[in-house]
Formats: sequence, structure tokens, C-alpha cells
Amino acid sequence: MSGAPSSTDRVERSIVIRAPRSKVWRALTDAAEFGRWFGADLQNQRFEVGRTVRGQMTIPGCEHVVFDAIVERIEPESSLAFRWHPYAVDPAIDYSKEERTLVTFTLEESGGSTTVHVVESGFDEVPAARRAEAFRMHGEGWDIQLGNVKRHAQSHG
Repeated sequence: MSGAPSSTDRVERSIVIRAPRSKVWRALTDAAEFGRWFGADLQNQRFEVGRTVRGQMTIPGCEHVVFDAIVERIEPESSLAFRWHPYAVDPAIDYSKEERTLVTFTLEESGGSTTVHVVESGFDEVPAARRAEAFRMHGEGWDIQLGNVKRHAQSHG
């Protein structure tokens, strides 16, 4: 995993996965499969441009959080982008009034392995009172989630 220098507006991470691009692409874009490694119940959901994908988080201690993303772009076996509210974990806050950040996954294949790049941008639009914590938590979170998708893609058929 590599962490590129990040401004306060964006988190960037990359990881090399020993799996073909098609397998990694499926792990990212099949909603149920995405949910398994990400920790969200996304059964009976589909990633389609313009569609909102929602499901309860399944990570212990985060079950009160809802994964809620609007799919913005899908370029087959190349790029997936969605918008969501970063670190939307406090049930007392109405996040719907906030701008969403943009999460973009891009894939590059090289010799039987696939590099996954994720960029989450738009943190400068998060309300100042929660911006630093959201940025920090998502920096840590993407490290964990890229490890999760790597384990998933390298071990599942």
C-alpha cells in the first residue's frame, strides 16, 4: 500500500492485488460482493450510474451506520466513482444538508496483478467542525478497506 501526499481535500491510496483485473473489477462493482469485503449489507443492490446504493454497515460497532452512495461513473474494468457523506456516523447529525465527497476507484493491470487506486476528494466542503476527523478517519479507513478488497479478491473465486 502506498499513501501519496494528500492535501486537506483528498485522500489517495493504492494497492497491488495478485488477481486479474476482471476479478478485482467484480469485487468493486458487484454490490453484494463489494458489501462483503467493505462491511455493508448491499444484497439486492446494484451499482448503476445515477442509482443510490444503501445498506446497513456490518462492521462490529458500526451497525448503526448506513452505507449510502450515489453512483456517478462506471467505466467497465477501469473506473468506478460514487459520492457519499464521509464519516457519517453520528445519528444526531443530518448529513443530507452536506456536500458529498467523491470516491473514485481506478484499476491498472500489470503482469497478472491489478493495481487499485482510490481517491476520495471534496473534504474541503465538509463542515469545518468535523472536517479534520472525517479526513483522518477516511485516511485510515481506506488503508483498511484496500487491505480488505485485496484479501477478498485474492481468496475468492
